[in-house]
Amino acid sequence: MKRYGMVLGLHPDKVEEYKRLHAAVWPDVLKKIADCHLRNYTIFLRHLDDGQPYLFSYFEYTGDDFAADMADMAADPVTQRWWSFCMPCQKPLANRRPGDWWASMDEVFHAD
Repeated sequence: MKRYGMVLGLHPDKVEEYKRLHAAVWPDVLKKIADCHLRNYTIFLRHLDDGQPYLFSYFEYTGDDFAADMADMAADPVTQRWWSFCMPCQKPLANRRPGDWWASMDEVFHAD
């Protein structure tokens, strides 16, 4: 199992829409997340001092081929439709890795 932390900005005028979407995530989207071996998927919202909203996501990956599972998720028509609603709300960080939407973070500490 590998833990992932990622960060992403939100457009300030889209915060309430993003929260509304995630208050009722589509069942097929949740199933695809589980089918792709993601567990304990959590998204947190934080407004920084300048008022800019950011999302922090945490999940645990229990599969053995993360790239293949993420490609499977990205190819799913229901997930693509879900993302078509979510992505206009989001504001990716300028310094994310090429090809990434969410900016990956390095784990520096964990305690069970």
